[in-house]
Amino acid sequence: MPNPRQGNQKSVDLEVKDAQLIFAAVWERLEDEIGHENLRFPKELILLGGAPGAGKGTQTNFLMNARGLTCPPIVVSDLLVTPEAQKIKDEGGMVGDKEVVGILLQRLLHEEFRDGAVLDGFPRTKVQVECLKLLVDKISQLHSEYEDTPLATSFRRPVVHAVVLFISEATSVARQLNRGREVAAHNQEFEDTRLGERIEERATDLNEETARRRYRVFKEHTWSALTSLKEIYHYHYINAEGPIKEVEENILNELQYQSSLELEPRTFDRLRPIALAEDIIRHARQDLVRRLDSYELEHTELFARTVEIINEKFTPIIKRHALSGRSIVNTEDPIFDNPIALFMLIDIFSERGFHATVDKNNQKVAERVDLNTGEIIGRTKTVYRIQIHFKGSEIRRR
Repeated sequence: MPNPRQGNQKSVDLEVKDAQLIFAAVWERLEDEIGHENLRFPKELILLGGAPGAGKGTQTNFLMNARGLTCPPIVVSDLLVTPEAQKIKDEGGMVGDKEVVGILLQRLLHEEFRDGAVLDGFPRTKVQVECLKLLVDKISQLHSEYEDTPLATSFRRPVVHAVVLFISEATSVARQLNRGREVAAHNQEFEDTRLGERIEERATDLNEETARRRYRVFKEHTWSALTSLKEIYHYHYINAEGPIKEVEENILNELQYQSSLELEPRTFDRLRPIALAEDIIRHARQDLVRRLDSYELEHTELFARTVEIINEKFTPIIKRHALSGRSIVNTEDPIFDNPIALFMLIDIFSERGFHATVDKNNQKVAERVDLNTGEIIGRTKTVYRIQIHFKGSEIRRR
């Protein structure tokens, strides 16, 4: 009796083999057309996937801003504009993998995508996932090949993020049909007024059965392809059921910067000694309390005098600038010649909810003139310029 597991394995092997044949053909054609040294792909690939109506188009610009990309997104469905491809899409189906991979790789080589690219709608099948793996392997090989050459900056180590927006079938169908109604209303207004531009109507947005079929195609084919990426690349599962702002917050929470995974190893090792801001902030309050307690216990008189000066000389000035949230105090008090007193001042203001910075300026002051030599005799005085920032009053004079 045949083993079902062996049958499944043969199916997977065949699938991988097909992906290898597809990719090999596309890659060979690229090398022939543009040359090996010109195979310069993006440093970062953001794979944006999701169910129909999940909001990929809505969230694309937000996602690009979060990653600092200024190039346009690559919407895979827009690349496939042949009549044959359009017919398949109108029926809720998918275009062949070979055509998708070939057109996509050509577009990725455009110079505007060197820093990174958002791929809206790729990969959608397991074959496309395999082609993606092969592409990343090729880019990594190019990186190793040119790492110690003048072309190193054009062949950087690739970073891949998979961002998956998920919604239920009910939400997907409702959003597709609502989008269809909005586009139809817009186009009717265009016909009546000839103002604006006509928007292309999607056939799947006009029929509930087709919209539902499109979602089920996504679940049966694309969903498994997308979830397979979690074992390979940075994977970000985004619940897209809620309002736009809520989804944006979910995206930001998922796309925290991970320098150890994105920088070149040598660059990361160079930066490693500098602490991360989040690590410093995490213990900042406890460290502040510890320092203030130590001032009270170990430098009691100096601490008491610093508090007194702040209360008597600084607080009245701060109150006069309460609306603006910013005040500047100049002082020549010799107490601040002791660096510990300056540390105390900054920490005291921090504990009270202010942000203080100190500039030390040495100024020469003339006191007398030596009548015999004409020499001007003077002294150097030290002026401490302290800027204090805080949240100003919400009430403004009109």
